[in-house]
This record gives sequence, structure tokens and C-alpha cells, in this order.
Amino acid sequence: MTAMAPTRTEPDLSYLLDHTGHVLRSRMSAALAEIGLTARMHCVLVHALEAERTQIQLAEIGDMDKTTMVVTVDALEEAGLAERRPSAKDRRARIIAVTEAGELVARRSQEIVDGVHAEALGSLPEDEREVLLRALNRLAAGHLATPVENPQPVRRARQRAK
Repeated sequence: MTAMAPTRTEPDLSYLLDHTGHVLRSRMSAALAEIGLTARMHCVLVHALEAERTQIQLAEIGDMDKTTMVVTVDALEEAGLAERRPSAKDRRARIIAVTEAGELVARRSQEIVDGVHAEALGSLPEDEREVLLRALNRLAAGHLATPVENPQPVRRARQRAK
């Protein structure tokens, strides 16, 4: 005997946000790969240019664990786009400084990111675009601003291997 599935009373918001977020991230990843960057590398470059920030601060901004951050900064250093330096404010702290080459790449990567976002939003009529952005901003700043404590941590969606 097969049981009847419960009737859904609300749209599947989790699916809609997860699916569109995954597709947007995959498009972003492919676009940035054309200039040899990952989304994490882009994030570090752009946020390191905004202000003097330590590796720990940049990891928090990019929602990266220590290991991922170290690997990301290592890759940026190897590519000549950033370097670890002592902080001017606290000589014990190390900051991530973007090189001149890194500044150029960050400008290009921001153009790419903006283009991916514009393409996604451009697929909607203008009035729907504004409503979507307003609603997502309200959720991100309000009801869905902070994850709840959970003894079983929620895993983020994995990127599919090619």
C-alpha cells in the first residue's frame, strides 16, 4: 500500500532559493574561470581592496573556513595577485594586500560578476526585478538574516564535479 504524500500548503521556497542559487553560482564560477579566478578568489580580492583586512576578517566575509581561506590566499599569491603583509595598524597581524596586477584582475572580475547578475535579473521584466530584489533584501536583513543554532549543522549544496 502506498501512502499519500502530504499536501503542500506553501510554495517550496527552499527549492526555489537553492536551485536558483546553485545555477547562479555555477554560471558565476564558469564566467570567472575564464580569467583564472574562483568566486572565492574574487571575493578576497574585492574585499581586501575595500579596506585593510586580515585573513580571518576576509574568511568571515567570504564565509570560508581557515583551510579554504589559506588555500585561496596561497593561490592568489602564486598568481601574483595578492600577498600577506604585516598590518600597518597592528604589526602582529597579517593582512592580505592586493598587488597592482590583482587590482586589474579584481576590476575585471567585478565586471564579470556584475554581468552575470545583470543577465539573471535581465531575464525578468523590470517591475518583477525590483520586487524580487526588495523582497530578497528584506529577507536577508530580517527574518532570514541569522541562521538558527542547530545540533545537526545544515550542509551547503555541493558543486557537482565535472
